[in-house]
Amino acid sequence: MTTDAYFAELSGSLRAAQVPDEQIAATVEDLRAHLAETGTAPEEEFGPAAAFAAQLGGLAPAPGEPDERAENWTWTADLFNDRRMLAVHGGQGWEVESLDAVGRFVCRRSPGSALRWEYRREVIAGRRRSRVLDELTPEGWELCGEWLVYGYFKRPCAATAGPAGTVGNPPATPQRWLFLSRRGKAVLAAWCVLVGGALAASFVGVLGTGGLAISIAVVSVFSAVYTSHLETAAGRARNRG
Repeated sequence: MTTDAYFAELSGSLRAAQVPDEQIAATVEDLRAHLAETGTAPEEEFGPAAAFAAQLGGLAPAPGEPDERAENWTWTADLFNDRRMLAVHGGQGWEVESLDAVGRFVCRRSPGSALRWEYRREVIAGRRRSRVLDELTPEGWELCGEWLVYGYFKRPCAATAGPAGTVGNPPATPQRWLFLSRRGKAVLAAWCVLVGGALAASFVGVLGTGGLAISIAVVSVFSAVYTSHLETAAGRARNRG
């Protein structure tokens, strides 16, 4: 079967499953781009078109239309643990839609069979932003949220892994919402000690109410900046390695 015939059959099967045309076009475009990179035949890479369409069909709602059946979950992690947890949860079919005002990952997952997602985090501060977007967008990465100097990108695994890019029986929604690493717990403990000290000082009259507020703000900003600095330095070290 030729590549065009394969994607014609795939498109027809997806259309029969009531997948919107714009979603079919985007899926086919991503899959064609993947085959162009790998140089493999579509049947070899994805399996029979009808079976592959059955795995992909109806997994996501049409663009701009909410899926009332979808599961929703919001969680967070520190900067030392976020990439690992994104890999874990992305493998369970959780798609990050955005980051909220306090840096939590707002996720959704289609019921039943769901797409697996892969994620990456990049520093996008200043002039790096346009360069990173120009490099990642052609590879299918989509910016799904920003926090501090970081941008979080997502991509469905089906575009690169074929049938293995879906999870047929996803686990239940986690009960936890906070995932801290050992380093993150240490930073949080130090923050609590410093804020507790400022609060105690206000009670004994060393600091007034205004001084307490300023102290907490300074400690909070310092904690965020210092944590970002540590992770950025670690990233540079990994890149050099």
